[in-house]
Amino acid sequence: MKDLTQNRRRQMDRALRWSVLLFAGFLFVTQQVYSYGPLVTYDKKINSQPKPQFEGLAGFILRRLDDLGLRWLTATILLLAAAFIAYKFKTWRPLNLALLSLISLNVVVGSVKILLGRTKPRDGFDLMHAGGMSYPSGHASNAVLSWGVLAYLIYRYAKVDRYQGRLASAGVILISLTICTVSLIRHTHWFSDLLGGLFIGSALLVTVIALDRYVPSKSQLH
Repeated sequence: MKDLTQNRRRQMDRALRWSVLLFAGFLFVTQQVYSYGPLVTYDKKINSQPKPQFEGLAGFILRRLDDLGLRWLTATILLLAAAFIAYKFKTWRPLNLALLSLISLNVVVGSVKILLGRTKPRDGFDLMHAGGMSYPSGHASNAVLSWGVLAYLIYRYAKVDRYQGRLASAGVILISLTICTVSLIRHTHWFSDLLGGLFIGSALLVTVIALDRYVPSKSQLH
């Protein structure tokens, strides 16, 4: 029992360190965006590159891939999965973690969006405090956090080994990077929007994991 407690403590400490580093990355990107630093110059360079045009079936598929970052879709899937796991294992923890992640995402990302008010690339200009909602990307942060929490809950409560857990993590990374690529192709976000979204989504995800590791649960299998 003592070894198990110490292991959970090490996991929590490691998660907290990663959370701090990821949040620092988000603050750096935010500083670059707000001060129009070199990263914003890179934004414009990427945005000026010719982009492939997808129409018909290809355009439909592209939009559906982008939908993997929609908040209502991922929130619905996450809450339903968390509710099922909570019912199966007779514990409220999965649902609590899912709600915590969604609330923190909306509060943190939503507040920064409103505070900075950055315009989108499609507007044709890059301005702060102009009523925009571009930074940080909600799709990118939502994809990392929501799909990440879902993968974490499955790993913690289902009979999966570490290899399957790594596959789930790779899936979350693949979905997140796909959404970022699609956003750049569709001209819906600046590169720094997506980078900031990935950083803050990852920071919140690791924080949720750290909190879960802090309080032991007999229902968890890992």
